[in-house]
Amino acid sequence: MEGATFMTNVDNSAAYLEKLYSNDNLQCQEALISLKNSVIGSNRQKASVISQGIVPRLIALITNEEVPLSIRLDAIIVIGSLAKGTDEHVKKLIEHNVVKILLTIIATQNIDKRVIEFCVSVLKSIFQFPIAPAELLYSNVGTLSHLISLASPDSSVQIQKSVTHILVPHCHPLTYNEQMILCQAGAIPFLARMMSSNLSALQIPALKSLAAMCFTNRAVSDIVCVTSFEGVSLPDILTSLLSRILDPDIQLGAARCLTYIHRSGTLPPSDLRIVYKTLPCLARLCTDEFSEDVRATAAETLAYLVEVDSNLQRLAAISNHLIQSLSALLQTNSTLPRQGAFRCFASLGANDEGIRKQIIETKRLMEKVLEGLGDPCSEVRLAAVRCLHSLSRSVQQLRTTFQDHSVWRPLMTLLQGQPSNELLTVVTSTICNLLLEFSPAKEPMLDSGVVEMLCRLTENTDPALRLNGSWALMNMAFQAEQHVKTKIINSLGTDRILKLLNDSDTRVIMKTLGLLRNLLSKSTHIDDIMREHATDVMQAVNMVLDSPHPAEVKEQALCIIGNIAAGAHNHDYVMEDEKILKRLGEFLMHRDYKLQAGALFAIGNLVQRNDSKGPERYVRLRELGLVNKLEELMEVTSKDTELYQEINKVMNQLQYS
Repeated sequence: MEGATFMTNVDNSAAYLEKLYSNDNLQCQEALISLKNSVIGSNRQKASVISQGIVPRLIALITNEEVPLSIRLDAIIVIGSLAKGTDEHVKKLIEHNVVKILLTIIATQNIDKRVIEFCVSVLKSIFQFPIAPAELLYSNVGTLSHLISLASPDSSVQIQKSVTHILVPHCHPLTYNEQMILCQAGAIPFLARMMSSNLSALQIPALKSLAAMCFTNRAVSDIVCVTSFEGVSLPDILTSLLSRILDPDIQLGAARCLTYIHRSGTLPPSDLRIVYKTLPCLARLCTDEFSEDVRATAAETLAYLVEVDSNLQRLAAISNHLIQSLSALLQTNSTLPRQGAFRCFASLGANDEGIRKQIIETKRLMEKVLEGLGDPCSEVRLAAVRCLHSLSRSVQQLRTTFQDHSVWRPLMTLLQGQPSNELLTVVTSTICNLLLEFSPAKEPMLDSGVVEMLCRLTENTDPALRLNGSWALMNMAFQAEQHVKTKIINSLGTDRILKLLNDSDTRVIMKTLGLLRNLLSKSTHIDDIMREHATDVMQAVNMVLDSPHPAEVKEQALCIIGNIAAGAHNHDYVMEDEKILKRLGEFLMHRDYKLQAGALFAIGNLVQRNDSKGPERYVRLRELGLVNKLEELMEVTSKDTELYQEINKVMNQLQYS
């Protein structure tokens, strides 16, 4: 009591400090006991101790092997108590190199087991904080290997628990290098032993650590699948931990491991452990008999499990009343459950129209999605947009539910300010669908400035955003009125189109060519656009044809030439471009069918125009050798092919001309 009372005003305890720094071991021990009792459970006292500069003295006691063991242990206990304080307290310990010192101590030969246990416990506490210096662990395989070796089967449960917790990453995913270093250090056999221990205090952190190692890492997942413990493969151990009689956190941890192993590519979606064990377990953990945290993580994990496989999506949709369970999660006030539910709905509805219908007919679903779009939490907003994007793939819903709720308005609102690139990508992907020709939202979005926004998007440094910008403009231009096309080309500018056709991302080039093709798709529109921009358009087409791009890209350029050839009534733009005509001849004899068909389409449109210039075109085409090439191609093409029929049609039209 005297020590405890003495420490109630530690700021004025000069005598106490004198004892702590005394060479008399008894006095030093007495001060440590008082200090230990004082800081337990009191962040104010922890802050006071740190501010008085006592940490270096504690470190000196810990590292001095001549100091009695009891004093060293008490000093470590005090450090451990400080490590259970606030971020600021832990930051100060890190600044005093406590982590490095403790790692050095536990690597010392013939050290007392109690020192090891206490030091590892302190490290466990520090590594629960995001500011912990993880690089000290992962910079050396030997450090991790030694740490894992300390948690041998004959060590205390406390050491095994602490080491397992240290291997769990907190607040950040492991990098690929960290995953591989853990693997090299022998973490997988160690974790297999921990999760087979029947002690939840060891199993839960072991499962979390293994999940972090397997996430998006095929190499680690492959090793996991060939690892066994006591004759049982690790995937089978994980499957056994899905049993409903076990702690829900154990079931969830095992399901996450199997999910990540599957998504890495090691276990196929048809694996029975995925289809009949992991998926049903996650669906069951989403029901209201479990805590919100478990349900939220289960929904998030299930979303990832089924995200890319339509068969798993269909199976999940009918598993354990999942859609109703997710709907119930949306009714909570907590962030993580709503985020998990939205993401799971997004994955379920990614490919199947029937599932989308089920989701969207869920009571108050659209109201909850729209609320999610305005949620103060950025992660919930992002998940809600992902859900909306998935549902927007339905033609029926675009025409009905989306129109009834004017979904485009909150989406456009999300584009204001400084949204993250991730949110911007999903929002604009959804807008791409809302701008399809059959969508009623197209006209009001046009009036809201969507064209200007999309044009700005094509200048973004992120390829995904440039892609979405050009894709959405392509959708908007499809079968659009002339004023819409004029607005697009005037806002975007031909200089920007040329830059997009030089983009490093082939997908951006394809969508930009699709945009040009849609702009040049009606005779009156073609004449108007070419009258203003013929030079730039022909330059763009020539540039693509001269490029090393794959055949499907050049095919789009050839289709644009065909559109111009058929639709420009006031001017023979293609016939006046000898370079393009020669390229058409080259592509006619190309071994790639796409290029042959594209060239034939363009030539066919040139000769099918019934006007007074038909004979002139015929003479010009023969002078450039195109007629002879058509004849050669006809001779070597089988008569029962579609290509032969098209060549024959063009030849007949040439004779008519």
